[in-house]
This record gives sequence, structure tokens and C-alpha cells, in this order.
Amino acid sequence: MNNKKIRFITITAILGALATVFQMFEIPVPVLVPGFIKLDFSDLPAILATFLVSPLSGVIVCLIKNVIHIATSSSVGIGELANFLTSAACVLPAGIIYMLKPTKKMAVVAMIAGALVSGVASIFINYFITYPFYMSAFGLTEEAIIGMYSEVVALQSEMFGISAAPAVTLWDALIWFNAPFTILKFAACSVVVFFIYKPLAKITKKNAQ
Repeated sequence: MNNKKIRFITITAILGALATVFQMFEIPVPVLVPGFIKLDFSDLPAILATFLVSPLSGVIVCLIKNVIHIATSSSVGIGELANFLTSAACVLPAGIIYMLKPTKKMAVVAMIAGALVSGVASIFINYFITYPFYMSAFGLTEEAIIGMYSEVVALQSEMFGISAAPAVTLWDALIWFNAPFTILKFAACSVVVFFIYKPLAKITKKNAQ
């Protein structure tokens, strides 16, 4: 086994384990999204793997963290499937763009593109896959799901002094809540990766020699 393969396996495994740990620490953000949607930084190692090794490494990190997370999840794998697809929608385009021209400027472009693609993808992943699965597995109705988003809208309306909270549809909820939340989450992870990538790249390349 050559050094390149060893580096791929080692970094992917380490970052996969780190992503698994990060995914255990989920933070609710009830003012921004319903309580069942939580913030975690498990995508940071996946994005890092994408830039340090390859887009395939990033996708494998996404897969590792979600497969392991199923064991402690109450979503019967539905949440993990959505997380994997959304994460892959970020790391794949970001990694491919960066591979075309691995410069600092292109890294910024790649990270922005990855976050945006993931945000848009989250709309369709949730509408056509996640929520239909939740409705089937847990007996939820679309009205019940919209009701959870309506509570967030009512809370925000109260905070900004709006007397009548606007009504929302499921599409509205996904476009105005899920997509921006997803974009901000991946953007935050990308900012951290931007600052730690260069020193880590030097270390990993030196150790691989």
C-alpha cells in the first residue's frame, strides 16, 4: 500500500471519528428553526477531509458519522439519511471546484458554492424524502409539521413586534427556515476550515512522505 492510499485511509478514518463525536453534541436553536432541527459541527471534519484529501474522503466522513449515529438516534435513520445527503451536497461540489484550481481564492469560491448547493438541496431532500418518511414512520401529518414551523414564526413575530404572524406552507418553511439555516451552518464550518486547513495540510503531507 503506497503513501497516498495510507494517507487517504488514515485521514478519512480520523476525521470520520471526529465528525462522529461532534455529531453527538447537538444544539437546539428554537428561535431560528423548530426544536427537532439541531445545530452541530460534524460537517467541519467532512469539509476538512474534502480539502485535505479529496471529495470522496469528505463523502465517506459524512457516511461514517451518520452510520454510527443511527445507533443512538430516535429517527430510525431518517434524520441520518437527510444529514448524509445534505452534507454530501456540500462537500462534493466544494471539493470538485477546489480540485480544478487549488488556490486560496478558489477555496473560498468552493466553500461558498458548497454551502449554497447544500442549502438548496436541503429544500428538496426534506420535501421529497425526509418529511414523507417521517409522516410514514411516525404518523405525522403535514399540518403537524407546519404547526412546528408556525410556532417559530409566531415567536419571531413577537420578538419583532409583529402583531399577526404570517401563515406558512411547507415549501415556505423549507425555503425560509431550513435553507438559510443549512447555508449558515456550512458557512460557519467552512470559515473554520479556511483558517486551519493550511497548517494541517503541511503536517499531513510531511507525515505522508
